Amino acid sequence: MKIDWAALGSVFGVSLVATVALVGLFSLGIVGLTKQEEAAARGGSAVLARTSAYACFALCAAAVAYGIYLIVA
Repeated sequence: MKIDWAALGSVFGVSLVATVALVGLFSLGIVGLTKQEEAAARGGSAVLARTSAYACFALCAAAVAYGIYLIVA
């Protein structure tokens, strides 16, 4: 039994980067929604914060859907 350590390291690295990117995007979405709520409480408009939050969530959903596609296909 031979283990290809380079391939294993490559999979680990890509998994780590993808995980950090997805968690970061989701966190930015949460921050955007929080900023939108704060602006609404003050009587202002925070269209940019809401739009960017929804864009972050959409990118997260797209990344998850692509990962599922890769696994199933």
